[in-house]
Amino acid sequence: MTSLLTHFEIYGDDPAKLAQFYVGLFGWQIEKAPGVDYWRIQTEPKSGNGFGGGLTYRPADGPSAWLPYVTVVAVDEALAQAQRTGARIVRPKTAVPRTGWYAVLADPEGNCFGIWQADRTAFPPLEPD
Repeated sequence: MTSLLTHFEIYGDDPAKLAQFYVGLFGWQIEKAPGVDYWRIQTEPKSGNGFGGGLTYRPADGPSAWLPYVTVVAVDEALAQAQRTGARIVRPKTAVPRTGWYAVLADPEGNCFGIWQADRTAFPPLEPD
């Protein structure tokens, strides 16, 4: 499974304040996405060629580090292969509505990383009534 490192996330207890920190430190463009608690990061706002990322609230049991994401062809296949080779699923396959699917894994030494599959039809399953 050879894929490109394509995205990163930064977690914090006060993402808006943390966004100001990174804007001041690196000059990144950080904007809150409409309707969700997620801030989009563009690391090279002038050229648009920078590495993209996001900033959001830290999950209750989430990492205290930046989380890199690797794009894969299919999240389901990548999850199966990762488990066969010793990875642990930290966050199961989850939809980002009309954008894609992601999951978070830990390698055999406990290092966390995310996998990402773009899919404009992605949508969380409907909850039964």
